[in-house]
Amino acid sequence: MHGRLLLLTCSFSLLVWPAQAEDVDRAPPAAVGLSEERFERIRDVLRAHVKEGHIAGAVALVARGGEVAFFESFGARDRERGIAMTDDTIFRIASMSKPITSVAVMMLYEQGHFLLGDPVSRYLPELGGLQVAIDAPDSDGAGLATVPAEREMTIQDLLRHTSGLTYGFFADTPVDRLYLEAGVMTRDPTIAAMVTKLGTLPLKHQPGSTWEYSMSTDVLGRLVEVVSGLPFDRFLEERIFTPLGMVDTGFHVAKPSLPRLAANYQWQDGRLVVAEANPFESYETPTTYFQGGGGLVSTAADYYRFCQMLLNGGELDGHRLLGRKTVEWMTSDHLGDLSRRPAYGFGLGFAVRSQPGLATTPGSVGEFNWGGAYGTSFWVDPREEFIGVFMIQLRPSARPYSREFKGLAYQVIVD
Repeated sequence: MHGRLLLLTCSFSLLVWPAQAEDVDRAPPAAVGLSEERFERIRDVLRAHVKEGHIAGAVALVARGGEVAFFESFGARDRERGIAMTDDTIFRIASMSKPITSVAVMMLYEQGHFLLGDPVSRYLPELGGLQVAIDAPDSDGAGLATVPAEREMTIQDLLRHTSGLTYGFFADTPVDRLYLEAGVMTRDPTIAAMVTKLGTLPLKHQPGSTWEYSMSTDVLGRLVEVVSGLPFDRFLEERIFTPLGMVDTGFHVAKPSLPRLAANYQWQDGRLVVAEANPFESYETPTTYFQGGGGLVSTAADYYRFCQMLLNGGELDGHRLLGRKTVEWMTSDHLGDLSRRPAYGFGLGFAVRSQPGLATTPGSVGEFNWGGAYGTSFWVDPREEFIGVFMIQLRPSARPYSREFKGLAYQVIVD
């Protein structure tokens, strides 16, 4: 009995107090214009969320001027087993895969392989000559009425989500239902097979006419394969992850690292429970389906290195992935009036802030960001030289914890 009480006491303490890893150097907050006293507000909020059972755990990182000033872990990566969250915990980053895929595409662009205005069908013929659904039944009252696409989708359309594609689960339209019936979001043997499947379905919108979050970035992964001649996972490993030292990022978690993969949680009947097991989310078995729009795992430290490379204008520790002007171009708004989000447009792989006000979180004009379905998020603010990375595993989330963290992080700036 005494041993059980001791275990429970230790488990509770690990849920409340932050743990720290030793492999990332930290700068004194004051040295980069941040307030150590105000960082305590972040600690208080995340400790409270863990203690009250809102989340199992989190890892939070804040950097400024190329220096990490805050990097701490809270709660548990596996609450049921009493395993503490640590800074090197591996997370399913879902759509935070998209910026990485977009960088891969722009690396090939810089090598002269294509223009962003090129039709995608020049490289992926399966996506040529597509039809676009219209809001009317066809002549015999069955199926969908379609018209030819007014123009072909371009590589730029894929990067900024104006391709006419969709996901299938964000709306209940005839095209979305077709996506679900066709199993577009189920894992095909390869991304080549996925693209072939997409080529049999009508587009939801005329290319270039509408911003809709979609399978576009998954198609870009296949574009990388075709243009580079390498499997997508190998391209990322050789051209991005290894140069940047992103040692825990990939489509598979090696057996020695599996204990560091965080458990995934969901809300059920008003309480936090372990999410229903999904073999595609275990990452234990190597896959052949390299989903550029949402298939990667990573750590806060790894993703920070990716963000710092972007903030540096495409270079980190002597390894240049992109030119400075390419990064500037990627992180500019490419939507204009097509934007749906107040104060934000969309660049080539990121949401991009266009106004200081209107948004529900603080930030500077030019800040870019994105997040993932399991609650992970990041932002890069070039004006403030400010980076934030936030990692949890909760899907779906009833509360925007990542936005809360972002607001708390910005109030730490005091210079």
